[in-house]
Amino acid sequence: MQRVWFNKTFSSVAAAIKLIREADRAGRYEIICSNTNAHAAAFLAAHAHAVEPSGLTGADYLDWCLGFCRERGVAIFWPGKEAGLIGANSARFEAQGTRVVSVASQEVLALMHDKARFCAGLDLPQAPPARFRAVTNIAEYDAAYAELRPLHARLCIKPSESVYGLGFAVLDEERNGAQLLLAGAAYHINALELRSGLARMETFKPLLLMEYLDGHEYSVDCVGDRGELICAVPRKKPRAGGQGQLIELREDVLAACRKLTRDYRLNAIFNIQFREGRDGLALLEINPRMSGGIGMACAAGPNLPHLALAGFDRGFAGLDIPPVRDGMRVGELAHAVELP
Repeated sequence: MQRVWFNKTFSSVAAAIKLIREADRAGRYEIICSNTNAHAAAFLAAHAHAVEPSGLTGADYLDWCLGFCRERGVAIFWPGKEAGLIGANSARFEAQGTRVVSVASQEVLALMHDKARFCAGLDLPQAPPARFRAVTNIAEYDAAYAELRPLHARLCIKPSESVYGLGFAVLDEERNGAQLLLAGAAYHINALELRSGLARMETFKPLLLMEYLDGHEYSVDCVGDRGELICAVPRKKPRAGGQGQLIELREDVLAACRKLTRDYRLNAIFNIQFREGRDGLALLEINPRMSGGIGMACAAGPNLPHLALAGFDRGFAGLDIPPVRDGMRVGELAHAVELP
């Protein structure tokens, strides 16, 4: 039995560990999960868990991880926190018997986390990103707004670096902040109030002002092998809530995923998001991690976390990959648990 360690990462790791254990009928893997939160729900899914010291980053965290792998006899390390740094130092882990799972190189990971720089250098004719301008002060914002607003019915704004859509908002030119609040219009902001707030700051962290894409969103959970797309499960998100998500094997979406996987030599599990707009399909971003909807994707056939782990461990040749159930409607059902 090989010991596999998931360090601090997003909450989707709980579903991933559960899926691995369900598929690991031969008992090849013992899963350790760690987090700085002593009551992390993901601990319930693992064989064993550990509490990480708080406040460690960079080289200090790297040294702690090296020590943890030595002390626990970790054979495979699948990092979340400091994934780029850990991947760049994989040789140090390998020297003591631990193999590191990396989605991409440290340089590519840094690029994907900076949406402005990533989109500016993107070559994806199948799904080019929406037209945008990166702004860091009010003069740049005004110039970008003057350029983009005549071309598009609606604009939106989001931070260049963010996760889970934090900071995203559609610019509303009719309703003020109070009206938006009372209407329950989440992810909307009054355009004049936004500009007024930005004008009061000399500079701010890079924001992307861009065309708002009003079509369907596609979230694609992928498994890659050093630039080869092994499996992809696209989930189409309906505009109305309560309807679940639809598995849709749309060829242009899959073609875009294959090209991105090849161009950036993506590996293990990652998530690619698209949205339809006036000019067709557009790329939103690549998330170099498991998505929050990984469980829904796996309900459609392939067990992606186990596939990625087994492929990394033993190679993908000969692994059984079930077909994706095109047209299946999937959803999630929450249930209560007692935390550690």
